[in-house]
Amino acid sequence: MIEIENLSVTFQAQGRVVRAVEGVSLSVAPRESYGLVGESGSGKSTILRAICGLAPVSGGTIRIGGEMVRRDRAFARRVQMVFQDPYASLHPRHTLDRTLSEPLAIHGLGNADARVMQALEAVGLPASFRFRYPHQLSGGQRQRVAIARALMLEPEILLLDEPTSALDASVQAEVLNLLARLRAEQGLTFLMVSHDLAVIDHMCDRVLVMQHGRAVEELTRDELAGARMHTAYARSLFEASADRMMG
Repeated sequence: MIEIENLSVTFQAQGRVVRAVEGVSLSVAPRESYGLVGESGSGKSTILRAICGLAPVSGGTIRIGGEMVRRDRAFARRVQMVFQDPYASLHPRHTLDRTLSEPLAIHGLGNADARVMQALEAVGLPASFRFRYPHQLSGGQRQRVAIARALMLEPEILLLDEPTSALDASVQAEVLNLLARLRAEQGLTFLMVSHDLAVIDHMCDRVLVMQHGRAVEELTRDELAGARMHTAYARSLFEASADRMMG
């Protein structure tokens, strides 16, 4: 479903060249949940942004469903992104109804009332929330709205950029369980970024460990659960997350 080959992302920052991603390759099968993990600045979020056209690709190829990425309306119908911070990703002056209806209007899709109600139900929010504003919701509820918005066009792929890191620990689990349920029910493919191996262990079938813009090691869920890493860096990440994973 997603094929990335030898991807590089380079940009200028404060007069110097930053190689945010260097020669990364990965592939994600249909309905698979694939994780990208690493410290801040490792390039994992940049890969998601490169897929969406939000970061400058300086080398390599990105294919979706076997075809080179063309970021047109068909791409938006197929691929959607959920950002890290629900406080920043929702328009503060738009009701949930307007936020969820907007993608339908842009793509000329009808039956907006029923689709909005269905989306709220899918993410576990009551119909009475429909005309509320983001400031009237908790952080977890806002992220549920962000997920509902991403689902409005019935995409096949969700790009998840640290979707729970801005939330309290108890709310994190609720949102992760929601994402897992939606993936199973709707046959979604996930490419998910996290700095937390406990989250990746809970959500993903395979994980790519990244450091300084490069791929360090790919692990299956079984290898991750059994702490069978081959690199010192991957092991250090595992040990930093071990307490949470045991919990």
